[in-house]
Amino acid sequence: MIRSDLIRGHLDSIILRLIFEKDQYGYEISKEISSRTNDRFQIKEATLYAVFQRLERKELIESYVGSVSHGGKRKYYRITTLGKAYLKEMVEEWKEIKEIIDLFMEGL
Repeated sequence: MIRSDLIRGHLDSIILRLIFEKDQYGYEISKEISSRTNDRFQIKEATLYAVFQRLERKELIESYVGSVSHGGKRKYYRITTLGKAYLKEMVEEWKEIKEIIDLFMEGL
Protein backbone atom coordinates (compact mmCIF):
# COMPACT_ATOMS: atom_id res chain seq x y z
CA MET A 1 0.00 0.00 0.00
CA ILE A 2 1.33 3.43 -0.97
CA ARG A 3 1.53 6.04 1.77
CA SER A 4 -1.18 8.58 1.05
CA ASP A 5 1.05 11.54 1.93
CA LEU A 6 3.31 10.69 -1.02
CA ILE A 7 0.47 10.90 -3.50
CA ARG A 8 -1.73 13.56 -1.88
CA GLY A 9 -0.24 16.43 -3.87
CA HIS A 10 -1.12 14.68 -7.12
CA LEU A 11 -4.73 13.72 -6.45
CA ASP A 12 -6.14 16.63 -8.44
CA SER A 13 -4.11 15.56 -11.48
CA ILE A 14 -5.04 11.89 -11.09
CA ILE A 15 -8.75 12.63 -10.85
CA LEU A 16 -8.65 15.16 -13.69
CA ARG A 17 -6.89 12.55 -15.84
CA LEU A 18 -9.58 9.96 -15.16
CA ILE A 19 -12.37 12.44 -15.88
CA PHE A 20 -10.53 13.55 -19.01
CA GLU A 21 -10.87 9.97 -20.32
CA LYS A 22 -14.65 9.96 -19.75
CA ASP A 23 -17.30 11.46 -17.50
CA GLN A 24 -17.45 9.42 -14.30
CA TYR A 25 -19.13 9.33 -10.90
CA GLY A 26 -17.35 9.11 -7.56
CA TYR A 27 -17.55 5.40 -6.84
CA GLU A 28 -16.47 4.62 -10.40
CA ILE A 29 -13.39 6.82 -10.01
CA SER A 30 -12.55 5.25 -6.66
CA LYS A 31 -12.73 1.76 -8.17
CA GLU A 32 -10.67 2.80 -11.19
CA ILE A 33 -7.89 4.16 -8.95
CA SER A 34 -7.82 0.90 -6.98
CA SER A 35 -7.88 -1.17 -10.17
CA ARG A 36 -5.12 0.72 -11.99
CA THR A 37 -2.86 0.54 -8.95
CA ASN A 38 -3.62 -3.14 -8.28
CA ASP A 39 -5.08 -2.05 -4.92
CA ARG A 40 -1.79 -0.42 -3.88
CA PHE A 41 -3.58 2.91 -3.53
CA GLN A 42 -7.15 3.40 -2.44
CA ILE A 43 -8.67 6.82 -2.08
CA LYS A 44 -10.97 7.44 0.85
CA GLU A 45 -14.47 8.62 0.01
CA ALA A 46 -14.12 11.82 2.07
CA THR A 47 -10.86 12.65 0.31
CA LEU A 48 -12.35 12.01 -3.11
CA TYR A 49 -15.32 14.29 -2.52
CA ALA A 50 -13.07 17.00 -1.06
CA VAL A 51 -11.08 16.88 -4.32
CA PHE A 52 -14.31 17.13 -6.34
CA GLN A 53 -15.35 20.21 -4.36
CA ARG A 54 -11.94 21.83 -4.80
CA LEU A 55 -11.87 21.14 -8.54
CA GLU A 56 -15.42 22.47 -8.98
CA ARG A 57 -14.59 25.66 -7.05
CA LYS A 58 -11.64 26.20 -9.40
CA GLU A 59 -13.97 25.50 -12.37
CA LEU A 60 -11.74 22.64 -13.54
CA ILE A 61 -14.65 20.18 -13.48
CA GLU A 62 -18.41 20.41 -13.44
CA SER A 63 -21.02 17.99 -12.20
CA TYR A 64 -24.35 16.88 -13.56
CA VAL A 65 -26.95 14.31 -12.62
CA GLY A 66 -26.88 11.24 -14.83
CA SER A 67 -29.65 8.85 -15.68
CA VAL A 68 -31.29 6.70 -13.03
CA SER A 69 -29.29 3.60 -12.13
CA HIS A 70 -30.18 0.99 -9.51
CA GLY A 71 -32.89 3.17 -8.00
CA GLY A 72 -31.01 6.45 -7.78
CA LYS A 73 -29.47 9.22 -9.81
CA ARG A 74 -25.70 9.50 -9.92
CA LYS A 75 -23.70 12.70 -9.89
CA TYR A 76 -21.22 12.59 -12.75
CA TYR A 77 -18.19 14.80 -13.23
CA ARG A 78 -16.75 16.11 -16.48
CA ILE A 79 -13.64 18.12 -17.14
CA THR A 80 -13.98 21.69 -18.38
CA THR A 81 -11.86 23.45 -20.99
CA LEU A 82 -10.01 25.17 -18.15
CA GLY A 83 -9.52 21.77 -16.53
CA LYS A 84 -8.00 20.34 -19.70
CA ALA A 85 -5.50 23.19 -19.89
CA TYR A 86 -4.65 22.78 -16.20
CA LEU A 87 -4.19 19.02 -16.64
CA LYS A 88 -1.82 19.60 -19.55
CA GLU A 89 0.28 21.89 -17.33
CA MET A 90 0.28 19.31 -14.53
CA VAL A 91 1.43 16.55 -16.89
CA GLU A 92 4.35 18.69 -18.06
CA GLU A 93 5.22 19.58 -14.47
CA TRP A 94 5.07 15.89 -13.48
CA LYS A 95 7.47 14.93 -16.28
CA GLU A 96 9.96 17.50 -15.03
CA ILE A 97 9.58 16.45 -11.38
CA LYS A 98 9.98 12.78 -12.33
CA GLU A 99 13.16 13.55 -14.26
CA ILE A 100 14.65 15.34 -11.26
CA ILE A 101 13.71 12.63 -8.77
CA ASP A 102 15.02 9.92 -11.12
CA LEU A 103 18.41 11.65 -11.09
CA PHE A 104 18.68 10.85 -7.42
CA MET A 105 16.82 7.54 -7.15
CA GLU A 106 17.96 5.51 -10.16
CA GLY A 107 20.63 2.91 -9.71
CA LEU A 108 19.86 1.99 -6.10
